[in-house]
Amino acid sequence: MRLDVEAAKADIEQSIELLRRRLDWDVALRKLDELNARVEDPTLWNNPDEAQAVSRERSRLSAQVEAVRSLERDLADALGYAELADEEGDEASLDEARAQLRAIKERAGRAELEALLSGEADGNDAYVEINSGAGGTESNDWAGMLLRMYTRWAQAHGMTVDVLEETAGEQAGVKSVTLQVKGTNAYGWLKTEAGVHRLVRISPYDSSARRHTSFASVWVYPVVDDNIEIEINPADVRTDTYRASGAGGQHVNKTDSAVRLTHIPTGIAVACQTQRSQHQNREQAWKMLKARLYELELEKREAAQQALEDQKTDIGWGHQIRSYVLQPYQMVKDLRTEVETSDTQGVLDGDLDQFMGAALAQRVGATRDAAA
Repeated sequence: MRLDVEAAKADIEQSIELLRRRLDWDVALRKLDELNARVEDPTLWNNPDEAQAVSRERSRLSAQVEAVRSLERDLADALGYAELADEEGDEASLDEARAQLRAIKERAGRAELEALLSGEADGNDAYVEINSGAGGTESNDWAGMLLRMYTRWAQAHGMTVDVLEETAGEQAGVKSVTLQVKGTNAYGWLKTEAGVHRLVRISPYDSSARRHTSFASVWVYPVVDDNIEIEINPADVRTDTYRASGAGGQHVNKTDSAVRLTHIPTGIAVACQTQRSQHQNREQAWKMLKARLYELELEKREAAQQALEDQKTDIGWGHQIRSYVLQPYQMVKDLRTEVETSDTQGVLDGDLDQFMGAALAQRVGATRDAAA
């Protein structure tokens, strides 16, 4: 068989073996059998909370096991196809087999990273807050570009995006926006994006065509399950209502339907304005506040374990995690991992996996060499 095919085979087999070790394959299969048996037991559903927890764990483990088995099946099929094409001297079919192996290799790499998403809330949906920095229209436009970038990333991975709150910029972009990203491991992936993002470009709003630097901050926290208990004293929460801004129906812009909650002890504030009634916005805002406080608790645990280093500092103004330079050269560089690319348009169109993957591996301290 051709050397390039053999090399791809070796890489994919190494990834599969790594996935098996991370899962502790034999233990994972026994546990999956136990979970399947529990789900089939009708008495489990006498306790809905426990049943939901078991079902979630079963789905997660089943997906991980199936990912490995799928890689093994597809690798065997592609190698068989490549061997047949090689024997017959069919270069076109051999090229097709190489393409299949490249695709399998990419899937295997992503599966390796997915295996690192073992945090308590990594599998949950995520809230993403984007806020423009100082600089008026320039920064507002940059925040709007980030909104588009994360929306494109989520859609490319089969996730859905709901806008919960948005304050438009006066001329362009947004001053602030809060998204809810729904999909498997949404928080696990997006948590690596928390921080300050820096843009350098020739301003389309400057008649002198001068170069401008803009900043916007991104904050990410998990959507928490209803069965996670977060105690909030209502006396510690200030509620403000106001008239929603932006597009809306006949009702939404005519009443004080938007709701902002401020947790006084921590200073955490959340807002929701997209629902038609104040009651609905209040309900969503409470869910967001609960999620923020839960994320704060997770952060305290991680800091105690030194799993994260100075996360609060990393997201402060002046401590950017990534630079997007469009002028005088084209380069996007992550300042934490040193990963960089000249495909700036691809990144702004949502191609973020290389940055997320490197940051994720760095944060959990797990790379291929360390795990081997």
